[in-house]
Amino acid sequence: MHCLRHLKSFEKYCKIINCMNLSITMEMKEKGECIKKMKKALVLALCAALCLSVFTACGSSKKSSSEDSKKIVIGASPSPHADILKVAAKELKKQGYTLEIKEYSDYVQPNTALDSGDLNANYFQHITYMKNFNKEKGTKLVSAAIVHYEPFGIFPGKTKKLEDLKNGASIAVPNDTTNEARALLLLEAKGLITLKKNAGLTATKKDIVKNPKNLEIKEIEAAQIPRSLKDVDFAVINGNYAIQAGLKVDKDALAIEDKGSVGAKNYGNVIAVRKGDENKDSIKALVKAVKSDAVKKYIEEHYNGAVVPLF
Repeated sequence: MHCLRHLKSFEKYCKIINCMNLSITMEMKEKGECIKKMKKALVLALCAALCLSVFTACGSSKKSSSEDSKKIVIGASPSPHADILKVAAKELKKQGYTLEIKEYSDYVQPNTALDSGDLNANYFQHITYMKNFNKEKGTKLVSAAIVHYEPFGIFPGKTKKLEDLKNGASIAVPNDTTNEARALLLLEAKGLITLKKNAGLTATKKDIVKNPKNLEIKEIEAAQIPRSLKDVDFAVINGNYAIQAGLKVDKDALAIEDKGSVGAKNYGNVIAVRKGDENKDSIKALVKAVKSDAVKKYIEEHYNGAVVPLF
């Protein structure tokens, strides 16, 4: 509304300027070229000043809106993050804050929207992904809190038990560096392979130094792995994709990451904010709500081990 009032004023001034132009046209017939140039310059300067006034007012109005500390706008992936936030919103309301949840289906827009100021926070990514995003995009996002992790699980395909794994069996793992390393670390934890020392969070199948069963590691796009179960002996699947595929970590997985694993420590999902905003009262209130007993109970009762609270 504030912007609209300025634009109406702008239209009013433009009409005045048009009248001035008409006057100038008439006077030009009577006066010299020098006066003509001076009046044209005056009109252009007035237009520029009015434009600057209107758009500065619009910009200041947007900034004021973003500073409304009683309304928190947060970006999230639909499941499980947005569902968890809906529970947190009720707890946040008790502290006098309103939570607006904007859902995103990709892993880039929530960060760019946060960086630009369109969001106050987001909740969709693990901390390692956020750090890599900062490095690649030059953003300055930080974690206000680590909330949960979604354990990777080894799920049966053509082979139903770990002990029945045969020589030359195939195992599907995610093909992106961050998640492939996590999958390989889980396979190593279960004694199926051995990785090069210090391969850590950047490990790929090229870092496998011992493979006693000559396992065939198939790198597949993470979201497609559940569909590949019928074609491989085992598959290592991200927790969120397991949920979407109807797989139950506590019943269907043959093995999962535990709370003390490298995965839990480095892939905890975070509430991300712009650097410096983590100390705002509104963000502190958001963290308190997300880490409430009500949210913890909801996670434990609804996700059957596919989402594990870290608080």
